[in-house]
Amino acid sequence: MNDDSLRYLIGVTMIPGIGSITARKILAVTGSAETVFSEPKMLLKIPSIGKKIASAVTSSGDILHQADKEIEFLRKNNFQVYTCYDKEYPWRLKECNDAPLVLYVKGKVNLNAAKMLAVVGTRHATAYGCESTEKIIRDLASGSAGDLVIVSGLAYGIDVTAHQTALACNVPTIAVVAHGLDTLYPASHRHIARKIAGQGALVTEFPTGTQPDKALFVRRNRIIAGLSDAVLITESGEKGGALITAEYALSYNREVMSLPGKTTDTYSRGCNMLIKSHKAHLVENAADIRNLMNWPEDQNKTTAVQQSLFSVLSPEEEKLFECIRQQPGIYIDELCFHTQMTASRVSSLLLTMELAGLVKCLPGKKYMIL
Repeated sequence: MNDDSLRYLIGVTMIPGIGSITARKILAVTGSAETVFSEPKMLLKIPSIGKKIASAVTSSGDILHQADKEIEFLRKNNFQVYTCYDKEYPWRLKECNDAPLVLYVKGKVNLNAAKMLAVVGTRHATAYGCESTEKIIRDLASGSAGDLVIVSGLAYGIDVTAHQTALACNVPTIAVVAHGLDTLYPASHRHIARKIAGQGALVTEFPTGTQPDKALFVRRNRIIAGLSDAVLITESGEKGGALITAEYALSYNREVMSLPGKTTDTYSRGCNMLIKSHKAHLVENAADIRNLMNWPEDQNKTTAVQQSLFSVLSPEEEKLFECIRQQPGIYIDELCFHTQMTASRVSSLLLTMELAGLVKCLPGKKYMIL
């Protein structure tokens, strides 16, 4: 799409009081975004538009000036912009009746990858939620033929854990944000956002100058669901954005999956509720997700990864790695028992493996594979 056509389409998204559904109605009646601005009186013929919105378009000089500035910002920073008329626009999202007319993208990722999985959850993630999220994504990545993309919202807790794990596994990841690309929320995730832009993308429907707001996070959640084949909630309370994302996913006829938790756990109540009400499939691991989605495991990649890994491990490290793989969360004294090595030797080997990014030390001196 040329810049002239793009400015009008971006301009439509900037008209105050118009959402994605209304914007599509307007384009259906006017025939083009340019007509919206050249013949604003046509808007009065559309139900739910009214004089106020038509008046805003009449004084469209400011709107189109802002659209021009947006295009200049995108070009200057080498960001991508995809409209609903572009072939690069994600086809899954295009199926949704409230899909945005325009997507702004920082980074480069295939928005139409074969396997798009949204992983979301509470901002107040527990060790259980984080460890489960990491394990599932790592196991999915180990058996994926490079066609998996993890989608989330860059929020604290489960979202950022999903992004970080994808990055560690060299899996592309998409962070859908609730603001323009000239800012970042939360600011503490700026370094992670840079990595995401290098190995995936930051995606938003909001132009520059848009600051994060509670209502915008709700709108953001529909894009997370719309981009994906399925939504996985690994940990969630009775209320929260993850459940809103699940509802959007259901309305888009997407699969919703939930990790069960103890009935006494505050941040598993939402997951349990989704399962209990038959809104989500109960899944416990990556194999459950593959079976549900009919995503066959790439045995060649799994074997290659294992062979590559074992080629750099010493026999003692290989023993430890295999014990941890078979029993995630194993204590150091149990490792000593199974490997028949001294505590000092095991501690030394584990430190080397941890620095190499192979294992992770959890609270209580428990270990899991990264």
